[in-house]
Amino acid sequence: MQQRLVTPAERRRRLLTIALPIIGGMLSQNILNLVDIGMVSRLGDTALAATGVGSFANYLALAAVLGLASGVQAIASRRLGEGRDSETAIALNGGLLLALLIGVPLSILLISLAPALMPVLNPDHAVLDSGTPYLQIRLLAIAAVGMNFAFRGYWSAVHMTRLYFTTLLAMHSLNIFLNWVLIFGHLGAPALGVRGAAWATTISIYTGTAIYLFFAWRHARGHGFFRGLPPRRELVRQIRLSLPASGQQLFFSGGLLVLIWILGRIGTAEVAAANVLMTLGLVVILPAMGFGIAAASMVGNALGRKDTDDAECWGWDAARLVFLINLAVAALLLVLARPILSIFLHEPATLELAFIPLLLSAAIIAIDTAGMVLMNALHGAGATWRAMVISLVGQWAFFLPLAYVAGVMFGGGLLAVWIIQACYRFGQALVFAWTWRRRHWAAIEV
Repeated sequence: MQQRLVTPAERRRRLLTIALPIIGGMLSQNILNLVDIGMVSRLGDTALAATGVGSFANYLALAAVLGLASGVQAIASRRLGEGRDSETAIALNGGLLLALLIGVPLSILLISLAPALMPVLNPDHAVLDSGTPYLQIRLLAIAAVGMNFAFRGYWSAVHMTRLYFTTLLAMHSLNIFLNWVLIFGHLGAPALGVRGAAWATTISIYTGTAIYLFFAWRHARGHGFFRGLPPRRELVRQIRLSLPASGQQLFFSGGLLVLIWILGRIGTAEVAAANVLMTLGLVVILPAMGFGIAAASMVGNALGRKDTDDAECWGWDAARLVFLINLAVAALLLVLARPILSIFLHEPATLELAFIPLLLSAAIIAIDTAGMVLMNALHGAGATWRAMVISLVGQWAFFLPLAYVAGVMFGGGLLAVWIIQACYRFGQALVFAWTWRRRHWAAIEV
């Protein structure tokens, strides 16, 4: 059995070095989301519901390319651990190619189908009038999002997440500025309302892709960037690693759309409240996302050295840190829930709908996010299929059917849905912990 190579303090420092820029970048993303909601909320509950439905439908479409980050990161981190530095960016080249091959035709197809698909998600004609063009504009950026996620996987794998942070900060600053200009018609621009929010996001995404390409040209040319594609066998392996991660995102985002559909059968106010709750939830899970991606990189590096004991420790170390961080976050949410909600929900009745569900989310956030870290550690080990199955069963076999029965059929409303969601997230975290401890992932070749 090999010994741990570094002290616990050094392990925490390495995790923080990778995770903090990721957290900072994702924080800017969620600040953007909150500012976006804050601006759109001034247009009323219908506009807020329209952007919520459109955003979750767009997230479902993006699932086809989001998994590219996992494939790039798993291979590049393994090559770095093996000492094959000159080959780390070959997987990035493959990820960029796959983003174009998947994203461009998917955008064309879904933009044409959006007017027929949106009424399935929400029957409110006022919501559809704004939500459909919002979705179509957002769908223009599928390929660019896929490329951006491939870059994220690469920068995380080679421990250069500061470039990820710098790019997202520039993207989101531009997005906020364009929101202000295009939603309300400042600086002589037309007041486009909900459509303006969509154009602001799409333009900023393509700007981010250009910045990533510039950084890669400067920092990754010596590691294989734009110097050939992966061999066919390795590209197939990359697809096999990316496919279940994309499938997991697909089923997860599809589940969010089903959830929005369920809440739409309860009421528009419930959809608006859920939009805010989910956006706040994305802020709260930032440490889990950052440390999860960091854990995936360190697990891949350790497995590249054939040190499975060290790989397992990286997963537990990252999960432990996130658990402790989110205990403090939970305490803040429990105290400040109502003032936080009042920033985004201006209708008193809608705010009351969201209040207790937010408290429920706070109560389970520490264990939930620790489980998310271990899910990412499984991705870093190449166990993307196993992670997908766990997520799929929890969400689709347990949460969504019970949410419909309790929330719609028995009239429990938003509160009943959120109680069931808390149970599902708690249980899923325990399953990820059990799976990580069993170490079946240690035998996977990447």
